[in-house]
Amino acid sequence: MNNHHLSRAMDFEPTLLRAFVAVKETGGFTRAAQRLHLTQSAVSHQIRRLEELVGRPLLHRTTRKLTLTEDGEDFLRYAEQILQTLDALAQRFRPSPVSGVVRFGVSENFMGERLPPLLCQFARAFPAVRLDVSVSICLDLRAMVEADDLDLAVVLAMPGSVQGTVLSQTKFVWVAAETFELPQGASLPLAFFPAPCITRQVALAALDGTAVKWHVVFTSASQQGLRAAMLAGLAITVLTRSDLEPGMKVVDGLYGLPPLPDIDFMLIWSSGGKTPAACEFGQLILSLPEPAVMPARLPRIE
Repeated sequence: MNNHHLSRAMDFEPTLLRAFVAVKETGGFTRAAQRLHLTQSAVSHQIRRLEELVGRPLLHRTTRKLTLTEDGEDFLRYAEQILQTLDALAQRFRPSPVSGVVRFGVSENFMGERLPPLLCQFARAFPAVRLDVSVSICLDLRAMVEADDLDLAVVLAMPGSVQGTVLSQTKFVWVAAETFELPQGASLPLAFFPAPCITRQVALAALDGTAVKWHVVFTSASQQGLRAAMLAGLAITVLTRSDLEPGMKVVDGLYGLPPLPDIDFMLIWSSGGKTPAACEFGQLILSLPEPAVMPARLPRIE
């Protein structure tokens, strides 16, 4: 007998393995048949086929008791492992009943490089769901959620100002290029996103009432554009601490700049946004593994 023929002869049908495990767990053929919705003779036939395939007895049969042989004990461990793996495989690739559209908005500085793999993971798990994603640092995502233009969004918000789930907390800081120098007595050049933008609002609110002379020298809706202007030494801007990169320096307290507040990344929902598809996507956001971003205890979406 060649190896190819041997491998074919030893292929174990899952139905035979399930019958064997059911007989062991229920303690007999009758109860195993009830569990499997088969006749007792059908279960007996499956066990006989399995023992013929193995080439040795797996069960001790007596009038009072049914026990496993030593080979049966070994076979049981393998059978349970195989069935667990098959069940996990079926669960992983079971067609999802969830369908529809999820309209999601996210601040560019929250998701960063994690957004593409997150979208791929969701698309694999829920292929019948279409994702419409708005990624922006300056779009008023909160207003879009309130207007029901988005189902859910991750937004920057002052602590306690928005109803939602806090994903992480960070702090706004004044940032300039490491090479930035301000001439004596000069007005402070600032770079901001266009309104409405919370970083701009927070910065201007902090500057109100101070004696700092300032002017807006650069405005861009692009985060990369804003950073380029700042790194070129043209202006000071406001970033979250998590956005700091090489070549930047925090200038809080310099040039008379006032302190800036802590800020929350919040997951918020529209009034009608908690569809099954949106809830699944929201749960995926809550379960992101990065401990620096996600809270230790994750609330479930109800």
